[in-house]
Amino acid sequence: MRQAGLKAVVQDVDQDTLYALKAQLGITPDLSGCHTATIGNYFIEGHVPAEDIRRLLAEAPEAHGIAVPGMPMGSPGMDIGDEREAYDVVLVLKDGSTLVFARHN
Repeated sequence: MRQAGLKAVVQDVDQDTLYALKAQLGITPDLSGCHTATIGNYFIEGHVPAEDIRRLLAEAPEAHGIAVPGMPMGSPGMDIGDEREAYDVVLVLKDGSTLVFARHN
C-alpha cells in the first residue's frame, strides 16, 4: 500500500483479536482474507489492489467495505513468479450482500 502511495499504519495482533475485529466489522468467514484494514468508514479485507481502494474512496458507495476472499495468486502481495489466477474484489453492502466491484487477471 505504501509503494502505491497510500498511507498505512500496521498493527500486528494475535488471531483472537483479528477474528474479533473481523466480526465487529461484519466480515464473514466467506469474505475473509489474511489482512484486515479500515479506511474512513470502510473495511478493506484481503489482498485488495490499491486502485480499487482509491475507487472505493472516490465513489463512496453505501457499503461496509471491499474484500478479496482467500489469497489468490497474482493479487497484491501474492506475486509468486508468473502464476496468476483470476479473482474478484467484492463490495460488501450494508445488508451484508455482495456485488462484484472489480475483476482482475
